[in-house]
Amino acid sequence: METIHDLIEQIPIRHNFTSTIMLLGVAQNLFLSIVLFEKSKNNRLLLYFAFLLLFGTLVFLDTYLCYTGLIKHLPEWNDSSEVFVLLIGPFLYFTIYAFLKRKPISIHKGWWHLILPLGYLLSQIPFYIAPVSVKLNAYLGAYYSNLGTASVPETFNYSYHHIKDIFDWLILFSLLLYTLLSLKLVKEERYRNDTDKAKLKSAKYIFTRNSAIILCTFFFLLFVVFYIYDDDGGDHFIAIFQTFVAFATTHIIISKSKFFEKSWAADKYETLGSSQHELTFHEIETFVNDNDYFIKKEASLKDLANQLKIHPNQISKTINSDFGANFSHYINSKRVNLAKKRLIDPHFSHLTIEAIGDTVGFKSKSSFYNAFKKVSNISPSQFVKSISPKL
Repeated sequence: METIHDLIEQIPIRHNFTSTIMLLGVAQNLFLSIVLFEKSKNNRLLLYFAFLLLFGTLVFLDTYLCYTGLIKHLPEWNDSSEVFVLLIGPFLYFTIYAFLKRKPISIHKGWWHLILPLGYLLSQIPFYIAPVSVKLNAYLGAYYSNLGTASVPETFNYSYHHIKDIFDWLILFSLLLYTLLSLKLVKEERYRNDTDKAKLKSAKYIFTRNSAIILCTFFFLLFVVFYIYDDDGGDHFIAIFQTFVAFATTHIIISKSKFFEKSWAADKYETLGSSQHELTFHEIETFVNDNDYFIKKEASLKDLANQLKIHPNQISKTINSDFGANFSHYINSKRVNLAKKRLIDPHFSHLTIEAIGDTVGFKSKSSFYNAFKKVSNISPSQFVKSISPKL
């Protein structure tokens, strides 16, 4: 057995193209997480996203230090980021859920998502408080098994290894579970809007769909790396992948920024800068639904803006971004959905189809039929026959 100092001195430091790419990914993830934390005030969605990126930063910083050998200067921190790997799946799911459901997962509903990370954390406490020699040996065994091992007290208890030995399987289980849960959310959103083609093109739908695909890709990449490499030998490939994801995420965020919109510097948007509060789509949706605003025949972008005390273009931009269509289509979609319910509701059976269109806010028969067909791809009468053939 060699001394800890002698073993640490033998660990080589390597800086190459791979390590540079890894470091860029760590720095970019850290930068994005800081920005999102700053913007996450009263916004649980951005907070989930910020924590997700922070966890990724810590995990791949650990990978970078181990790959380059710089962990030799901080051997007591080796493998200290493992629990954060198990938090990546849950927090990506929380982010996708908040994006698509437009509300955060409550603690009452989502506590069970943290069972696996917390359970693993508790099981590894003996390792976290173990002598430095134990952690150094863990690193040497994964990267430089030819260098030997450091002396460990004979009384040291390695019982935590029963869980640590299946850590790779726990990662794969977690990522597979949250890949399936995320894909389920995206599928439900697609199904819920299968009659509204414009909505399927919304930025949030596309972002969450692509996030689920990235999580799925991450799972398969991990599976291949774990299958080919022993211990942590292939972790740098995973770190390189996350670097590309970090810069792709940055590209998406910047490209959606108002700075690159032609309308950003236009006179008609200058009044937006003086707004004390920019309403979110959730707030607009709440007002429109709670007050049955969409039923009113006088409903218009200007009228809604007056009631919400905000510039019309702010509402228009928010609806276009989150709903994926303009204000008119947004209001008509709600009217059509309510009309569908009333067309098959016995309480409205005494009304004609045209009269029901009038009750949900349409000013004329033609506007009702045109909007209904645009949203549902069938006319109101065809819809009624499809539900009740005898009619």
